Amino acid sequence: MVQVTIGSEKLEYEAGTTFETIAEKYQAEYGDTIALVLENGKIRELAKTVEKDCELQFLTFCADAGHKTYVRTAAFILMKALRDVCDLSKVEKIKLEFAIGSGYYVDIKGDVVVDNTFAEKTKKRMQQLVEEDREIKKQVYPTPEAIELFRKQGMNDKVKLFKYRKSSTINVYELDGFCDYYYGYMLPRTGYVRYFDLIPYESGLILNLPEKHEPAKLQKFVPRAKLFDTLRRSDDWGEKLGVDTVGDLNDHICKGDLNDLILVQEALQERRIGEIAKEISEKPGVKFVMIAGPSSSGKTTFSHRLSIQLRTYGMTPHPIALDDYFVDREKTPLDENGDYNFECLEALDVEQFNQDMLDLLAGKEVELPTFNFKTGKREYKGNVKKLGPDDILVLEGIHGLNDKMSHSLPVESKYKIYISALTTLNIDEHNRIPTTDGRLLRRMVRDARTRGSSAKRTIQMWGSVRRGEEENIFPYQEEADAFFNSASIYELAALKQYAEPLLYEIGKDEPEYYEAKRLLKFLEYFLGMSTESIPNNSIVREFVGGSCFPV
Repeated sequence: MVQVTIGSEKLEYEAGTTFETIAEKYQAEYGDTIALVLENGKIRELAKTVEKDCELQFLTFCADAGHKTYVRTAAFILMKALRDVCDLSKVEKIKLEFAIGSGYYVDIKGDVVVDNTFAEKTKKRMQQLVEEDREIKKQVYPTPEAIELFRKQGMNDKVKLFKYRKSSTINVYELDGFCDYYYGYMLPRTGYVRYFDLIPYESGLILNLPEKHEPAKLQKFVPRAKLFDTLRRSDDWGEKLGVDTVGDLNDHICKGDLNDLILVQEALQERRIGEIAKEISEKPGVKFVMIAGPSSSGKTTFSHRLSIQLRTYGMTPHPIALDDYFVDREKTPLDENGDYNFECLEALDVEQFNQDMLDLLAGKEVELPTFNFKTGKREYKGNVKKLGPDDILVLEGIHGLNDKMSHSLPVESKYKIYISALTTLNIDEHNRIPTTDGRLLRRMVRDARTRGSSAKRTIQMWGSVRRGEEENIFPYQEEADAFFNSASIYELAALKQYAEPLLYEIGKDEPEYYEAKRLLKFLEYFLGMSTESIPNNSIVREFVGGSCFPV
């Protein structure tokens, strides 16, 4: 018998009892389904067993790790269902691509008609697997045996991925004879995945799932055409470059042909920036280019590169940071924790901004402010502007797409750009890389280099940063005139060497340790690369250093 402490209770269980069995006793005390347990602070799957005295806590689908576990398990069930309903001889590839709101896009290539009938048939098979409450078995394989298993199943993406595996073993999940690999935790049975929908979309399917804050409620899927088109464009770039998964990228690094890959990737981004500049030049009356995007999207470098392209069309761009319109520190609103809320619109002097922009539009001479982040005060240092016929202002800040920020400016005078690091590289065909992970690593590396911030501090702040993005940026993204994806297909291999030492500094006794451990495990998939060949105007340079721009 082992002693298990849960809150103030001390209970005895027979060694070998599953955490799922223990969780069932406490489920009624939680509003949402228990997905995982913390055993002495370490995350465990419910299928694991208790073997020694320990302290337990429970994580539900509302927790970040719990929600990801639900998504992962739903994806596994979908992949099994697709294999059951498809003629695999006609299928070239089934790839879990990217997230669109509450939905996850699954691309199906081959001689397969993906329509309502196909979606309904697949959904019914998923429902059948859920109703049967099938066990999801986890087995540890020696790496060579796992590679051979996936080779027999035709999963060459996993064969390529595990060729670079340092660990001697691989966790393989099995559902009704179908084996797959997933990066992260899994639920013990299919019956946990009660809420989902399957919708035909473009050439594939949308797996619509509950959002983290309402795990027992399925929201209606809302298409985001501009975001989808941008992600598909980047995905097509990856396929043309021959880099669809991490295994492909590692192959290029090993072959020594990464320089060409970098140059082509940078050229593709430059072409897109040029397209946006051309569109701006062809719209009469545009005087304000409004750039917005979430944290660590590379907005500063993008604004400089866009300005260069605008000059090729005879315009004279002037960069302005909306952050210079912050109200003085003592006037900054506080959040629910009593900390300064720099993310909200009220943290900016909206009326002064509008007055200054209207005066410029009227041809007046205006002295623009500079915000001193050390003193927390707005200062005036003689930065005088007056717009001539060819002058254009390039404004960058998180509220750039929100019309409340520029409410006084004529609609025709504004051109809005949404920028984000929309990672389309996959670990393998069934394991997508969340865009937030790429941005978190970018911010960690940049803040350590430019602000002396620790990885611990960056992880601490990330939840607050993400909430600010959900409130102030993402709701306005589809209102943009243009989208720009700032992610480079090679960048995680470049960030790896900078991020790993920072993450290793976080101790086991610190709350941020398990997120650091997760990121370190994620970075293990990548071979590292030198940054010497990255051009000095690359957006990646904003984070690793060596940029030719003042970033």
